[in-house]
Amino acid sequence: MSKALHFHLANTLSQALTEIFETGKHADRMIDKYLRNNRKWGARDRKFFAEGVYEIVRHKRKIQYLVETENLWDMIGAYLVTKGYEIPNWVEFDNIDVARVQSRLKYAKPPEVEYSFPDWLNELGAAEFGTEWVELMKSLNQPAEVFLRVNTLKTNADVLIKELKTEEIDAEKIKAKDFLFPNTLKLKERKNVFITQAFKKGHFEMQDAASQLVAPLLELTPGLRVVDACAGAGGKSLHIAAMLENKGKIIAMDIHEWKLKELRDRCSRAGVDVLETKLLDSNKAVKRLENSFDRVLLDVPCSGLGVIRRNPDTKWKLSLEEIERLTELQKEIISKYSEM
Repeated sequence: MSKALHFHLANTLSQALTEIFETGKHADRMIDKYLRNNRKWGARDRKFFAEGVYEIVRHKRKIQYLVETENLWDMIGAYLVTKGYEIPNWVEFDNIDVARVQSRLKYAKPPEVEYSFPDWLNELGAAEFGTEWVELMKSLNQPAEVFLRVNTLKTNADVLIKELKTEEIDAEKIKAKDFLFPNTLKLKERKNVFITQAFKKGHFEMQDAASQLVAPLLELTPGLRVVDACAGAGGKSLHIAAMLENKGKIIAMDIHEWKLKELRDRCSRAGVDVLETKLLDSNKAVKRLENSFDRVLLDVPCSGLGVIRRNPDTKWKLSLEEIERLTELQKEIISKYSEM
């Protein structure tokens, strides 16, 4: 059965994609922006829009192959064909040949086209991972799962599971053969957890499972002094606070004041009062803190390739030159900041 589509919805999708592809805006922020601008949309329209943005960004190269052009409306049309929509009789879709799109969908394509990766990244991945690279590309195209970190300062995993259940959110503990995740929950279905009472009370934070493996590497015990020198909005800083049982001292540093403000808000919600934020506006700030801490966490600026599932636009924004620049920056940060 064909699915109907409203022009306003498709046009908003086009506007968001233009900002992402032509002005380099982040896909997640554009989704956020346009959903806030269209609060009257129902659940179906909101889902279509968010999925449409992510899927077209994620599969950009394959979609361009299907229509043999980089025209945005043609790409939206090809996406609609792959999702079983009847192409509306709009002038924007005059170039769409549905039969040809469906035919090209069946053609054998090189892996970098099938899984939509730029040539330079495909070559780098193949050199690095060999025969595993195709499976990795395939995996990186899957939408990211949602993980929560239980705030052990306020609750535990079993209580939080029950609490979320009362708000119609199903979460479960995860088990991994090689790692322990005692305070990690995975959502069975993606839902907006930020409107729940459990979130407002600070009972959890959204945090990737892999990210939750970092703080334990510091071998923390209550009372230690810890600096998180590339804190960002502070997901790992908050995890450290929980592992310290809110005893000791944490300095969270970043070059962006807005991220530190967000962290201060998160601390209030989480019940963390051993954390102090510090704006990193010069190397003097680091120099003044030499030999001041028991542990130093450096989550240094990186390519972001590890989270392409969540941020698929990274594939199209990144370059080999940028990776080389970041590698030098990482060396510089590790050598200077480790003195703390």
